[in-house]
This record gives sequence, structure tokens and C-alpha cells, in this order.
Amino acid sequence: MSATTRTVVDSAEQEVTVPPPRRSWPRRLLLAVLVVGTLALPLALDSGELAVFVQVALSACVVVGISLLMGYAGQVSLGQAVFYGVGGYTAALLSMYGAPTLVGLLAAPLVAATIAVLLGLPLLRLRGHHLAFATIAVHMMFLVLVTQSDLLGGSTGLQGIPLLSVADREISTNLGHAYLAWAVLALVVIIALNTVRSRPGRALRALAGSETAAASSGIPVGRYKLTVFALSAAFAGAAGGVYAFYIGFLSPGMFPVTMSITYVVMAVVGGLGSVWGAVAGTALVTVGVHFLTLWGTAEGMPDYAPSVFSYAVYGIALVVTVLFLPHGVVPALRRLRFRRARSCEGKVKRGCSPGSRR
Repeated sequence: MSATTRTVVDSAEQEVTVPPPRRSWPRRLLLAVLVVGTLALPLALDSGELAVFVQVALSACVVVGISLLMGYAGQVSLGQAVFYGVGGYTAALLSMYGAPTLVGLLAAPLVAATIAVLLGLPLLRLRGHHLAFATIAVHMMFLVLVTQSDLLGGSTGLQGIPLLSVADREISTNLGHAYLAWAVLALVVIIALNTVRSRPGRALRALAGSETAAASSGIPVGRYKLTVFALSAAFAGAAGGVYAFYIGFLSPGMFPVTMSITYVVMAVVGGLGSVWGAVAGTALVTVGVHFLTLWGTAEGMPDYAPSVFSYAVYGIALVVTVLFLPHGVVPALRRLRFRRARSCEGKVKRGCSPGSRR
């Protein structure tokens, strides 16, 4: 009998196959390789590539929140860039008016979550496309408010945001901001993974299946919806705070409505309801846009080529994912691995080795 399975006999003299113990070391090894690679990669990138590296981390923070909100809580939001902007403006205003920059960075997710709670109380009574349209309207109102506000710099924006200072050391290089952005993403991923694996995470999965069934099971539907909405906003606000210190200025034009839609495309490509899928989808789409934009700026290309190519990435990625990978890239890879494992297990039961053919 193979070492990977064992057979016991129950009281009814029936053979029961006990699956092998789950091995966690391959995952830990893969995680260690990813961590080491992430730490080493910035050292080999130039300034332009480091900018893309930072953008992937900051966008992934927002997309992780969207994956939780849409994949687990079943709530459609097309306005997450609002909380990204709220976090950025919060960190910028506090630092420009004398508060320590680290305080501004820590306040960014808190203010974004607070505003999400205030907005979520009326908005989360809506469902489906009604909620999606309402969040787009909130995004438009945010842009109007920022453009008309002298405190927020109006259409000109906020200039001269100070450098982020941590332990009396200023972060002034692209390399420093790259490590900061990925540290924030690591914290976001840890929080998200612990959330989905906890009891509230199981309640969120029930909520995504059927709000009526979840409510009949005793789950406080409204409270959980509001909590995950605030949590996703906090993730976006934290990324926005880092973005403000990284860029050094903010303006309303940096937070268009299409930005929120882009985040949703990234979440769908990676896999809604998958934390690692959110990171993978963000990386795939962002890197694809970067390389096609470079191609569009090559000699002989028309002036409009970069923008056309960038939008083409979003459209093609979304269409291909919906047609061939409806659950996203990462869930598709997991299903493939599961099928291969089941196939090998079936061969073992028939007395074959996993690598043999019959």
C-alpha cells in the first residue's frame, strides 16, 4: 500500500480511506521565496520600473479590499478610488498643517473607514446595480467637492507635501517608498487572510450566498456588510496615504472614475474572493499596461497609442477572464492543482504510481 494513503476498517467491516496529512511546508517554502524575491527585486529595477513596482503594491491594497467586499460580502462597489483619495488628502493635510507625517499616514485608513461607515449606512441598503450606480455617484460628488474646496487645493491640488519621516529618517527615494508600499500591502494581506479564515469570514461567505439565508441563521447582515465596507475603505485609505507622500502632490484629476473601474477589473482577473488573487490580478494588469504603454511610445506609433493600448489591456483581460476563467486566475490554478491531486490519488488507489500510465 502506498505511503501516501492508509486504509482502516470501521465497525461495519468497510474499508475507509484516510487522506494523508496536509503538508504545509510547500506553501511556506513558496511564501518564503516570494518574500525574498519581493525584497530583492527592487534592487535590480531602475527608477521607472520602481514606479510600477510601487503602483502594483498600492493598487493591490485597494483590490484586496474590493475582493473582500464583492467576493465575500457580495456588495458591488465602483467607488473605491474615493477612499484612496480620502486617505491621500488626509495624510497630506495633516502633515502640511504641522502634524507628524507618521500620524498623517496612520490617520489615513481611520478617516477613510469612518467616512465609509457614514456613507455605508444609507448606501448599503441598496443591492446589485443600484449600489454600483450609487457608489459611482459618490465618486463624482467627491471630485466636485475636492475641486471646489480651497482647503483641499481646488482644481490645482495640494503642492509641497512633506516627505514621510519614520524614526527621524525621511523616506525620499523610490527604493524606500517601494519597501514602504510593499510593507503596507503585507499588512493588508495578513489582515485580510485572518479575516476570511475567522468566524466573521465564514459569516461573510454565507452573506455572499444569500442574505436572507444568512439572516435566518442569526447573522447580523447589516453589521457585517458595514464592517467589510469600512475595512475595504481602510485598505484603500492606507494605500492613499503612502501615495500622497510618494508623489508629493495631489489633485482631483489623479482620482478619475475610471480608476475605480480599473480596480474592479483587477479583482475580477485575479479572482473575486481570493486575497492572493487580488495581488496576482493587480500585478498582471499593471505590468501588462506598463509594457503596452512603452510599446505605444515607440517610434512610429501615433500619439494616442499609449492610452488606447492601456484601455485595451483592461478590456481584453476582462473579456478573456469572463469567457475562459470565470472565477479568476488564482482560483483556476487551484482547481487545476486539485484535479491533478485527485487524479494521482485515483492512480494510487488502483495500484499505480502517480507517474505511471496504464
